[in-house]
Amino acid sequence: MLSYLKRGLLFAILVLSTTISYAQSFIGGTMGGRTGVHYLLTNPAGITGSKMKLDVNLLSVSAIISNDYVGINLAELDKFDEGFFSDDNLSTTPSEQNNFLGNVDFLGPSVLLNLNERNSVALSTRFRTYFNLNNIGGDFYQVISNEDAEVENFDLSMEDLQGLLHAWGEIGASYGRVLMENEDHILRGGITLKYLMGAGGVYGSSNILGAGYSSSNDIISTSGSLQYGYTSGFDSEDVNFSDPSSGFGADLGLIFEIRETDYSDSYTMNDHKLRFGLSVMDIGSINYKASRRFTYNTTASIHVDEFLDKDLEQVLEDNYEGSEFTEDKRFGLPTSLQIFADYHISSLFYVNLQVSLSIKDHGEIPVSKMMNQLTITPRFETRWLSVYSPVSFREYSSGVYWGLGVRVGPLMVGSGSIITNLISKNSQSADAYIGLKVPIYRRD
Repeated sequence: MLSYLKRGLLFAILVLSTTISYAQSFIGGTMGGRTGVHYLLTNPAGITGSKMKLDVNLLSVSAIISNDYVGINLAELDKFDEGFFSDDNLSTTPSEQNNFLGNVDFLGPSVLLNLNERNSVALSTRFRTYFNLNNIGGDFYQVISNEDAEVENFDLSMEDLQGLLHAWGEIGASYGRVLMENEDHILRGGITLKYLMGAGGVYGSSNILGAGYSSSNDIISTSGSLQYGYTSGFDSEDVNFSDPSSGFGADLGLIFEIRETDYSDSYTMNDHKLRFGLSVMDIGSINYKASRRFTYNTTASIHVDEFLDKDLEQVLEDNYEGSEFTEDKRFGLPTSLQIFADYHISSLFYVNLQVSLSIKDHGEIPVSKMMNQLTITPRFETRWLSVYSPVSFREYSSGVYWGLGVRVGPLMVGSGSIITNLISKNSQSADAYIGLKVPIYRRD
């Protein structure tokens, strides 16, 4: 099953290198006064009071990959002649509990309509893929996945080892309204109800998996137990919706604003002095019928070539005692708590603080887990132009990540990590996004 997880990691890396070379989705780009339909990604209450009469998203794509095992030196691009992932460009920090995370988020054709100053509705389509691999021993991962690895003897214990790859689509209907309003304050609420279409997934876990390696004879000795499972007909290399499973989900949000003393020009300038937001996103799950689950006693000693020459399913069948079960399996969404504060500094300048916290634990298999993150984003904003520069602290990645994004008319493009990755010698996280939409503003 680790072969599925390795293919998932490879898929995330390929996305990173092919969709503009690319979590939180759209880091820094969903909090402005002209965010419009993209507010649905962080807080559905934000669609109320939008500066647009109508906002139509044509297509937006965001992706992120993050880990605490391998870093890439993107600062020396001129030395990449031998390949992007050559040894000269990589540095590893193996531990007994290394972590990998990636996600890809497509916001498809979506529309926001302001009915009046107090009520707004939206329809949205979305496709998402999440990958998590948590608490795997770095040396163990390297020796079973890289035939050229030069690893010394090790003996480690991997507690709460978990892995997941899940892909699904969403159709959402949103409603937002003003709940309370006076001259100084305003409270908005919003909800999105989502019909979920599961393309499938694969997962694996072990409470404790021991692993020892002898470099003299390339023997790996393992102990403990391992379980893995996958949905019926799922293929990580050919994700499709020919026979999707179904589920339901929801997003809930509140936004409280302290208004400017003078907000008469409310459609050309943001009318808040300070805005607070709180939302719970991605409540729900998808039920997959007739999923397969396997459990194995992993106490054995085998040659490392077994892992290098075969996928893990074949390794387990050939070397370990196991049992197979068929059952319905529920895959949870990456439920998260989103908190933000947006402060109007002066004129066209703002600063935003956003905290994203995963409510789900990766131990609740199978469930996708969002990366915990704190982001501070100063921005310059006008009707047709925004420039913002997010600074973030990310789970599973060391250091501070500094990015840059712009919105020019219907186009937005950016990255929450591009500046850091261009100057860092050890980049462990990267992201990028691009979006195209048709905003129709209300009359002044």
